[in-house]
Order: sequence, then C-alpha cells, then structure tokens
Amino acid sequence: MSHHHHQTSGSVASRKLLIASIATAAFVVVEIVAGIRANSLALIGDALHNVTDTLALLLALFAVRVERRPATSAKSYGWHRAGVLAAFINAGALAAFTIFLFVEAAQRLRAPANVNSGAMLITAAAALVLNGTITLWLRGEGRHELNIRGAALHMLGDAISSAGIIAAALLIRRTGALFWDPAVSIAIGVLILWSSWGILREAINLLLEGTPEGIDPEAVTRAIAGLDGVDGVHHLHIWALGASRPALSCHLMVGDIPVRSTGNLLARINAMLEHEYGIGHTTIQFEFASCDADDPYCVPYGENAKSDA
Repeated sequence: MSHHHHQTSGSVASRKLLIASIATAAFVVVEIVAGIRANSLALIGDALHNVTDTLALLLALFAVRVERRPATSAKSYGWHRAGVLAAFINAGALAAFTIFLFVEAAQRLRAPANVNSGAMLITAAAALVLNGTITLWLRGEGRHELNIRGAALHMLGDAISSAGIIAAALLIRRTGALFWDPAVSIAIGVLILWSSWGILREAINLLLEGTPEGIDPEAVTRAIAGLDGVDGVHHLHIWALGASRPALSCHLMVGDIPVRSTGNLLARINAMLEHEYGIGHTTIQFEFASCDADDPYCVPYGENAKSDA
C-alpha cells in the first residue's frame, strides 16, 4: 500500500473521528441528564459508556494523526504502533467500565428503584440512531486499522446497549417489573466484554511482537522455501509495525551461488510475500551454505535442495 494512500485514508479517518467525537460528546450531556431524571441505571451506565466512547474516539484520532508522523533516526519504524497502543487502551477501558456496570447492576437487583420508562425509551432510541450511524461510518476504515476498529467497537457496544435499554423500557412498561433495568444492564455488559476481548487479544499479541492474525508462519516458510534457488529457511520472524503493516525477517540457505544472483531471488521473494501475505517490509539475510542433513528447519522445506542433490 503506497505512502500517499496511507496519508489520504488517514485524513479521511481523522475527519470522521473528529466529527464522531463531537457528536458523541454532545449526546453524553443529554443522556446523563435524561438518565438522572428517569432514575435509570441503564441510561446512566450507557451515558458513562458514551464517555468512554468519546475518549476512545479522541484517542483513536490522536493515534491516527501520530501514525502519520515521519520516521526519525530514533524511531526508524515511525509511529505505527501508536494505533495498536490506542486499541489496547480502548479495549482495556471498555472492560474496566463493564465491571463497574456489573457492580452497580447487582446493587439495583437487590434494591430495585423506580424508573421513567418513557424517558428511557426516547433517549435510548436517539442513542441507537447516533451510535449505529457512527459504527457504520467507521466500518470501512476499521477493516484495515486495529485502532479505528477498537473505536468502532466502542460505538457498536453502545448501540447494543441502546437496543437493550429500549427492550428494558418496553418490558418495564408492559410488566411493571423494575428488575429489567439492571438485568438488561448485566446482559449488555456481557455482550460488551465478549466483543471487546478480540480487540484486546489482538492488541496484546501485536504489542508482544506476535504474528498478526491471518498469517501462518509455517505456510510462509513453505512458500519461501518452495521458490527456485532457496534450500531452506532459518530464524523466520513475522510481526507487525502496525495492525495492517506486517513485517518479516529471516535467514535463507542458498548454497554456493554468486552474490550477484541474490538480487533477482530477493525481488521474487518480496513480490510473493507482498502478493500472497500482504507483507511489505522484509529483512532477509542470505547464508551461502547448503543444508545440514539433520537440520529440521532446512531439509523439510528444502525441496529445491533435494532436487539439486
């Protein structure tokens, strides 16, 4: 993916995140006031969730802008990890908020409180429209950026919360049972935890230099070793500079060949990695030696070594 494309998509994402942040922050005030007047824990909890949504969107906005800063001698890879770090913080904050919501809901289940179901219904419907719209708006950018996907997840979680509040309000109006307010809050919390876990797990994996999801190191090893001129692969590592920027380093056994012939081989390997696995950043070291017969990382994949023997 070209630098210009990253800059353009970053500008579009930045503008969307800014507008979404302003809209969400404005609605937080409305929902808090409505929640207090309706005495609804679900509404107040959703308002607090909207606060974390606003922070998540602002954090994502900050990360998108930081990611666009050029690399320096001190940060030779640039600032791409800022987005991963933002996703980690967003998912962690979402999990922490959900635990708080569980505690408050448990207290309400022990001592149900009167709520204004009409105010709950109107406010939650407005929240559903707002959060659903923002989620769909950010969906395209979220496919490629873990950071924006984390922010969109916040908004999706709040849209689910709003739908739950609508259901709780309708059940309270129909049955008069006040426990529906905290009960729905707990159900919302479970859904939020379940949906945020994937983002948190992926962010932790990338921060720990793990292989990005969707890339199988064994398959990459076999693909490289299957190219003409490669006898085997050693010390293969795959990590990510950012959520959509995988990188690779490895040693290649190429036998006793002229150094000048490695240029064409390197070009073929890089083209294959870019096309098949989306890996655009590589560091490849050639080892001008043949495979040892008992080398498990060379012989099993060294089909060319077998054919040349």
